[in-house]
Amino acid sequence: MMDRQYSTEPRLQTPVYVVDEQALRRNLEVLAGVQQRTGCHILLAQKAFSLFYAYPLIGRYLAGTTASGLFEARLAHETMPGRENHVFSPAYTSAEMAELVEICDHISFNSLAQLEAHRPLWQNSRASVGLRVNPEHSTQQGHAIYDPCAPGSRLGIRRKDLPEQLPDGVEGLHFHTLCEQDAAPLVETFAAFEAAFGQYLPGLRWLNLGGGHHITRPGYDLAALERLIRSIREKYGVEVYLEPGEAIALNAGTLITTVLDVVESDMPILILDASAACHMPDVLEMPYRPPLLGAGDPGEKPVTCRLASRTCLAGDVIGEYSFDRQPRVGDRLVFADMAIYTMVKNNTFNGMPLPDIAWRGEDGRCAVIRHFGYEDFKNRLS
Repeated sequence: MMDRQYSTEPRLQTPVYVVDEQALRRNLEVLAGVQQRTGCHILLAQKAFSLFYAYPLIGRYLAGTTASGLFEARLAHETMPGRENHVFSPAYTSAEMAELVEICDHISFNSLAQLEAHRPLWQNSRASVGLRVNPEHSTQQGHAIYDPCAPGSRLGIRRKDLPEQLPDGVEGLHFHTLCEQDAAPLVETFAAFEAAFGQYLPGLRWLNLGGGHHITRPGYDLAALERLIRSIREKYGVEVYLEPGEAIALNAGTLITTVLDVVESDMPILILDASAACHMPDVLEMPYRPPLLGAGDPGEKPVTCRLASRTCLAGDVIGEYSFDRQPRVGDRLVFADMAIYTMVKNNTFNGMPLPDIAWRGEDGRCAVIRHFGYEDFKNRLS
């Protein structure tokens, strides 16, 4: 499998994302197993992975999708028909809500003010309406930018800001507090949520446990997750939703790049045709150091190099890696786990070309399913 996933595919033009169907299906089978054993509903969080080429496959395993706004909701409605379509946004416009109530099964609001502002549109629609709440219980370490329970958070309603009875029409509650975490932080968070908001659960239709669950990561405690889901359903009689994004496409994609130049500085600097700022923004935003096939940590192997981009941004550096031999101009390097939070966040800063998107089928054959060119850069502007 490693050879399949990390092949440099010499026929492909770089930079190129390669999504592997076999790896994607393996993740989906794990998630489908959780659904079958617990009766929960698992949704694809499109904010992490919205390659709609894969939606027919994903729709055969999962209950549906969740969106962060109108465009993602519309994408799911058009390309995964017949599956559940959920949406949450910190705020909606009236024009957006008018369309969302026509295409979404569940709509979650971030405030009582938004709930009431859009009541004339949702109260007679088919959508089931819920509120996002803030358990004010943080379990994250090192990712403050992704912590919805941090002081001053704008995401979710605190218990002290809710009335003793939920407003008419509210059928569910939603919390999302995790980021790349195991089951234990979810169990801990649910206990805090239950202590604060448990009085509202009897009589509700559904509870959404949000995303950030690394369910398909090796070693994830599936048994603990499944015990929690079953206990919630048995105690409160609610439908339980989870909406992981990363778990669906975790380790299911690569980014292949070519060395264009080698600049000698304090260490050799490899200038790549891929960019952290443009093609894998989370490298700079989280930040993190993406895995690279065949490379080690700085100093682990004989030659340590810095990998950087050809943009003018001085900080457009991917990281430092060590190699058995120094890569040369024309060599290809392969970054792993590049299906998630890459294609959905990339950009054309500096006029950088967007990477092609390729799909490797179950038979091992690889083909480009989307090529980007100058017109894609130009048409973003006016």
